[in-house]
Amino acid sequence: MIPVTAITHSLSGQAWRWRGGNMDLGFNNSGSGAPGEDIVTQLLLSRGVSHDDLERHRRPTLRDFMPDPSIFRDMDTAAARLCDAIENAERITIYGDYDVDGATSAALLVRLLRSVGVSAGHYIPDRLLEGYGPSGEALVRLARDGSQLIVTVDCGAMAHEALAMAAAEGVDVIVVDHHKCSSDLPQTAALVNPNRLDECDEAASHGHLAAVGVAFLLAVAIVRELRARKWFERMGRKAPDLMALLDLVALGTVADVAQLKGLNRALVSQGLKIMARRENVGLAALIDASRLNRAPTCSDLGFALGPRINAGGRVGEATLGVRLLTTEDPDEARDIAAQLSQLNEERRAIEQEVQEAAEAQVASQHNRAVMVVAGRGWHPGVIGIVAGRIKEKTGKPSLVIALDADDGGKGKGSGRSINGVDLGAAIIAAREAGLLVAGGGHAMACGLTIEPGQVNALADWLDERLAREIVGARASQALLLDLSLSPGGLTPSLVETLEVAGPFGVGWPGPRVAVGPVRLVKCDLVGTDHVRMVAAGADGRSFKAIAFRAAQSEMGQTLLHGSRGRQLWLAGRAKIVPSGASPVAPSSSG
Repeated sequence: MIPVTAITHSLSGQAWRWRGGNMDLGFNNSGSGAPGEDIVTQLLLSRGVSHDDLERHRRPTLRDFMPDPSIFRDMDTAAARLCDAIENAERITIYGDYDVDGATSAALLVRLLRSVGVSAGHYIPDRLLEGYGPSGEALVRLARDGSQLIVTVDCGAMAHEALAMAAAEGVDVIVVDHHKCSSDLPQTAALVNPNRLDECDEAASHGHLAAVGVAFLLAVAIVRELRARKWFERMGRKAPDLMALLDLVALGTVADVAQLKGLNRALVSQGLKIMARRENVGLAALIDASRLNRAPTCSDLGFALGPRINAGGRVGEATLGVRLLTTEDPDEARDIAAQLSQLNEERRAIEQEVQEAAEAQVASQHNRAVMVVAGRGWHPGVIGIVAGRIKEKTGKPSLVIALDADDGGKGKGSGRSINGVDLGAAIIAAREAGLLVAGGGHAMACGLTIEPGQVNALADWLDERLAREIVGARASQALLLDLSLSPGGLTPSLVETLEVAGPFGVGWPGPRVAVGPVRLVKCDLVGTDHVRMVAAGADGRSFKAIAFRAAQSEMGQTLLHGSRGRQLWLAGRAKIVPSGASPVAPSSSG
């Protein structure tokens, strides 16, 4: 990676590097440093797109990215079993996880089955009472209550014991998941998961799908199988509009922090268009409750809509998300959306309390390669968020464990990793080594259950296993820039041009712009931990910027107290806000 030569010192400690070619636009925004290439083309190339594939990625559509669902193991078996259940009017229950990916996956299948005349039930476990994944007791209870087919979504890949109990009860279970699998698979009627170890290369290349993406592929396979059986003709029904389900796919994919590359990017791009139509009554109510007066953007899914759905599973009633996303009653939708918004506010307060306690422990763990903190009585509903916050502040993989309030109770943990460190695989290995009661996940996130006496042993084990990997990953970290320009070049038209290469997210990062040199005209605190500023350049142009959760960092303190008279460069995402200002959230300055 080529260094950005104008920068000699970064307050974040990261070197500034070009993500792709040098895109130093100077005082204009009409071209790039690469002859014959426009800005959007450079953005695509720097994200790994080949010259031959530019047009497909410039406007991602399902037609260009959709695989044949049959490439996935057990997909055809799962579709055939569900079609049998549809034809025979069997009782079907969708068993989902309590997060956004689980809620959207469950809602997608419930809505699909409703469109072919099947009123499927849904079951979402209580995070506190039942924990992650399908429990054998719940599966057996559903079977005895009359369910003839159960479909687990966003969970089940590692639920060997629970699924064995369901099989012994005589009920068929289909698992639709995306979490890492072990070599020995649980007993199921079908297990559809691109991260099965025995998947073919083509299917495994879609391992970045969220569970809701896998559920959508299953929906496509179901409709195709019903067509092959001439079921729609026999029943005098129209085939369902699968595209109408993409708003759910977009929400679940972004909220689960799945990589927005390839098929995921196409699903989210098209899903945002469907969401703008407001055809899903529950999503429309959620958008209104989030006080969005425009069509949602990709960042809205992750920061406004997703957290509200999650709040039900974290600190409230786990089924609220699925109920909201499947209702056709506008009054019910408004009531649930309002309830979720209130729960989200409660979640924020609980999160702040756990965050402060966790950070007090982090202060004594500077020598750790993996941050592992645990507290008795911490609310399990917020530990994933807190783990993410600690990871952001320390730059290290982080695990936060909520120990039961009573002595001897098991702990529930959630972890978040950094690029280049597969935390999910490490947790599976720790479980196989006997350090965990249960555990699993994917490269960037994990969940676990642990005996309290094993917390320190787990921390030592992770340090030994991952230390070298983490050192290498952190050494290669740099602040990657897509272009640099003077304040005069930061215009609404440039921002609109940059957005053409979206939607952006994990795996498809939004363009980071360096603007400078500037001096700070104003700098102060907003909220509890954000630094806002007004920056001006020698060209007489100014802009507003904000550094989120940065007040206590070296960068934040320097901006607030040591920036007077200094020439700075600010780097971050350029945005257009309703007031007309173009805020940049700087991630470093120097």
